[in-house]
Amino acid sequence: MKANGSLSCRPTVRISSTAKVVFACALAVGLAFGQAQGPVKITLDQAVQMALQHNHNMLATMTTIQQAEAEETTANLRPNPSLFADWEYLPLFSSSSQNSQYLQGSTEGDLGLSYLIERGKKRQHRLRAAKDITAQTRSQVEDNARSLTFNVATDFVNVQLAESTIDLAQQDLKSFTLTVALSELSYKKGAISEDDFLKIKLQMLQFETDLQQAELAKVQGLSDLRQLLGYESVSADYDVAGPFDYMPVKGNVEDFQIKALQNRPDLRAATEGVTAAKSQYDLQKAIGKVDVTVQGNYSHVNGINAVTFYGSVPLPIFNRNQGEIARTKFAITQADEQQKFTNGQVLTDVHDAYESVRENERVVQLYRSGYLDVAEKDRDISEYSYKRGATSLLDFLDAERSYRSTQLGYRQSLASYLLAIEQLKESVGNRSIP
Repeated sequence: MKANGSLSCRPTVRISSTAKVVFACALAVGLAFGQAQGPVKITLDQAVQMALQHNHNMLATMTTIQQAEAEETTANLRPNPSLFADWEYLPLFSSSSQNSQYLQGSTEGDLGLSYLIERGKKRQHRLRAAKDITAQTRSQVEDNARSLTFNVATDFVNVQLAESTIDLAQQDLKSFTLTVALSELSYKKGAISEDDFLKIKLQMLQFETDLQQAELAKVQGLSDLRQLLGYESVSADYDVAGPFDYMPVKGNVEDFQIKALQNRPDLRAATEGVTAAKSQYDLQKAIGKVDVTVQGNYSHVNGINAVTFYGSVPLPIFNRNQGEIARTKFAITQADEQQKFTNGQVLTDVHDAYESVRENERVVQLYRSGYLDVAEKDRDISEYSYKRGATSLLDFLDAERSYRSTQLGYRQSLASYLLAIEQLKESVGNRSIP
């Protein structure tokens, strides 16, 4: 059986009977079927790799590299030579002149070849400019991959949040269903009033609504994530796998900023843009150099064979390409300013992402420092006391709402913290951060 799911029943030893072959194939099919059960689960790292390999926008963007490389081929081409020929003074309506003697002695035939000699190393400058554009294009494609990775991580964490919320809603619904059943029994025994029982029963609507909303959020999150992964790359019943929990981030903002200046592809593209602008300036100056056209002719005139050589040079009186030279010089300044802006943007992105991580981490730590336990303990005490008549219904329902709100708030804060980490990774330009 092959690893990609296809089956192969080729025996590697001598088979004594057909039954053994049938049994082996049936066993292989059974094992493959058993392994194929259940939805495919993918981790965040797997999701990122799938998106980079199958996302159609990413694949379309990657073709710009091949297009730029094709431009390199075009830039490196030399001019084609020109071949021309003519045969003059051919008789049309004089039949007496249509003979070999007349054609040999009285007509003229020319055969020539001309070639444009480029001066100023134009071809070399064209190739250099094209290569610089290709390098910038590669960095721009990498930056698109960086943005795509962050979008995948965002949808992935949103699905994890929805799954965690579903788990909470199911636990709350199961617990409160038992409470409703006990309250109904108490009502039938006359221990509580009908009004109190109905108030408790009405709370079931909130728990059921929470569960439905969480399930909808997961379905929509998986659908959005599938579009980023490449719609055809995963089955409709796939799911995500991985920890949805607090993970500390070490390091200071200065270290992350240094790493970002080394890794960010958009900053690298901006720097390469300055180099490309300088190459264009050099190319335009080379284009301002006049080219020379050389030509050689072979002529047969009145029975005489002759060879003629020509040369022509345009006079750069009016057009010396001065407009393009001036434009590309200003383009260097433009690219340099854009590079400086991008450099500052990188530092700003890292600073903002780092502060977001620390702020969200403080919120998560507040929940983990004891508030989760307090909310759960308060609910358990209120439920215990209410069932024994030691506390009012309103106090019990308030404790239930506080517990649910605290648990949901913690999960949302945890998701915000994980998303802040992903934003920090994006701002640094590297998913491997301490």
